[in-house]
Amino acid sequence: MKKIKMIISAGIIALSFTACNTAGSKQTNNTDSAQTGQVTMPANNTNPAEGIVTGYLNLKNSLADDNGSAAAKNGKEILDALSKFDASRLTPDQKKVFLGLVGDIKENSEHISENGDKIAHQREHFEMLSKDMYDLLKATGTSKEMYLDSCPMYDNGKGTWLSEMKEIKNPYLGKKMDTCGAVKETIK
Repeated sequence: MKKIKMIISAGIIALSFTACNTAGSKQTNNTDSAQTGQVTMPANNTNPAEGIVTGYLNLKNSLADDNGSAAAKNGKEILDALSKFDASRLTPDQKKVFLGLVGDIKENSEHISENGDKIAHQREHFEMLSKDMYDLLKATGTSKEMYLDSCPMYDNGKGTWLSEMKEIKNPYLGKKMDTCGAVKETIK
């Protein structure tokens, strides 16, 4: 009985890996900023949260490249953008959302910035940060089309992240399964 359970478990794991690899191959390539790893948003942005989003996207790309040291710098980039953030540019509803999220965004960014040698820990905080960034982006809008991606192999399928491109670059599994995931939502 024990042997049967192990065989079934191995089969399920194998199917999961196969599903990820085939899902990744269906993705559309978008090469605008994917090649450099660093994101820059338009200079004439209308979104007051653009600096925070830019830091987040750079963080996502560093984690996808398995670069904990760069991810730590990106965590500081988010903290710097938060310190310069002008909440007076927000509507009352946007301000309410921002004030509800800013503490968690700061805390998760601090953990990421202080743990450049612990990429697994950075990824745990990135997961929480991603949820807050999604809520912030939904409240403040975006000057550039964005994508909410999801990885079925990370945290029982709960691993989501924002991306500036349709091409999947998985920040949770890095280079070992870089195309695992799919676009769940397009945010305009």
